Amino acid sequence: MNDLLIIKLLHLLFFVYWLGGDLGTFYASRFLVRRGLNTQQRSIAFTIMMGVDQGPRLCMPLILASGIHLAVGMGMIQAPAALVPLVWLIASGWFAMVLLLHFGHGRSYVPSLTRFDFIFRILMILCCVGAATAGSAAALMTDRMAVKLVVFAALVACGLGIRLSLKPFGLLWAQMLSQGISEQGDSQLRAALAKARRYVYLIWAGLLVNAAIGIHLISL
Repeated sequence: MNDLLIIKLLHLLFFVYWLGGDLGTFYASRFLVRRGLNTQQRSIAFTIMMGVDQGPRLCMPLILASGIHLAVGMGMIQAPAALVPLVWLIASGWFAMVLLLHFGHGRSYVPSLTRFDFIFRILMILCCVGAATAGSAAALMTDRMAVKLVVFAALVACGLGIRLSLKPFGLLWAQMLSQGISEQGDSQLRAALAKARRYVYLIWAGLLVNAAIGIHLISL
């Protein structure tokens, strides 16, 4: 049981760093378009935001792997023993991909890896929803675990929603850095951030729902 207690502790820490990192990213994003700040100050805020945002990005695959590990160990999922190392292997690859994208600025592989990352996340959404549906129907997974998997899939989908919402942001940000700050440019940047924040709120809600299910605050 000691190993499961360690995994449970890690699972809780991944939740804390995901939610805490999201809050830090959200707060730092407000300085990107704050009136009175010059481009250099905004660039510093952007660097801080992107650094803090790596916490949630890295915790996403780890919280999935540790959650599956716990569920199998506690009998919430009836599966072959090979499932746990397989899930950790996939999560490790996902983790490495996040790091490669973060530190690979200017590298030739980044565009291709970014496209692969997007497709990979769609596949993860489908796999989680499919596993939850099939597992619950075949009584190989508790309803509690099935719901948590579906909520996790929704969190991944929200992450993709943020990415799509911020597509105009990169070009607008580059224009601001090269041409200077303007009221029109700030208005467009605020609009892009506002669209992304809708998904951020959903992520916070989803994390709290899964936490409530995990501590049996919500009964299923």
